[in-house]
Amino acid sequence: MAPGAWWVLAALLGLIALSSVQPAAAAPPSIYAKEYPITVDATALTPPTWWHVPGKTPAIMTLDPDSTDALRTTTPYELKLKPGSYRFGTFTFDFPFVVTLDGALDFTPSLDQCVSGRGTQTLTITCSRTQPYGGQRDY
Repeated sequence: MAPGAWWVLAALLGLIALSSVQPAAAAPPSIYAKEYPITVDATALTPPTWWHVPGKTPAIMTLDPDSTDALRTTTPYELKLKPGSYRFGTFTFDFPFVVTLDGALDFTPSLDQCVSGRGTQTLTITCSRTQPYGGQRDY
């Protein structure tokens, strides 16, 4: 066999060996990576307005009514949210809420007069602001 042929044979054997190696299986996705369908229903707000979840929907503070993509309170909207903390906001009212590891909503009990949906995947907002509220805020 010619001297250069050994190099060709070695290269071919190397390619065959590499092609038979199977990549390791990918680790299962983190429980924090799963997105859940969360419906935001603010249709009870009157007069209708715009709302946002910062970082997840178009911002309302840069609002140009003629060209905005911000979401309106006139129809429910579904967001895909991972477990974590978020804020719902309009021009007059905002509050924190949490998507739990199993995709359920949670928020402070002091919001119960204006917000419902704890333990579900639908966040329903019924007040334009939190008044009247005589207790201490816990958020």
